[in-house]
Amino acid sequence: MTNIYNMLVEICANSYQSAINAEKAGANRIELCAELAIGGITPSYGLLKKVLNDLTIPVHVLIRPRSGDFTFSEAEFEIMKENILLCKELGVAGIVSGVLHLNNTIDLERTQELVALSNPMNFTFHRAFDWVLNPTAAIKKLESIGVQRILTSGQEASAKKGIDHLVHWNNASNIKIMPGGGISTENLLLFKENGFKEVHLSASTQIKTIDTPRISMNSPKHFEETKLATSDIQKIKDCIALLSNEN
Repeated sequence: MTNIYNMLVEICANSYQSAINAEKAGANRIELCAELAIGGITPSYGLLKKVLNDLTIPVHVLIRPRSGDFTFSEAEFEIMKENILLCKELGVAGIVSGVLHLNNTIDLERTQELVALSNPMNFTFHRAFDWVLNPTAAIKKLESIGVQRILTSGQEASAKKGIDHLVHWNNASNIKIMPGGGISTENLLLFKENGFKEVHLSASTQIKTIDTPRISMNSPKHFEETKLATSDIQKIKDCIALLSNEN
């Protein structure tokens, strides 16, 4: 893949149209995901297959089974591995994933398993890195298990605010540091000037499609990162018991 601008542009594409627009506009690569509002989750099989069929630029795929934190149950981890195998079967160029412990240290054993399973696809450790407490040590650990790059905002709200950390990590490590988070035409050249070879951005815009619906389908309580919404066994039992008592 040639890059006449000396910097690879990866677009975080949250839909088929975003992926098509990225290629039409001249992006070098996409990270395909769904639901940008919650930090991204794994895209559907149908979306993945359609994008891979229609795009010619490399496609990296986010492997994250749900929103919230980055500490996954055994069942969720199995789902992640199945999705990686599917991506390999479909010809995906790279995987974007990673696992943390509850104390926000790298779950090295599980992440290494994902890296090994992804081979020969590229492996990017995603922005869970921005939660780790000792980033310098984490970088060394990720290097040791074969991670090719780290997507990070420099542990700040935006990559621009985290530029000092990003530059330090980029200069001090062999792993690729790919800035992402709030990158646009207003600050893009800052990253090129500081020697970064890749950047990650969504370059998204809001397009009004319908009038305000009478009833909103959005649920603000499900956007809370510190809480995970799951169907409750007791609540389900109570509902079924209530129906049973009516008969």
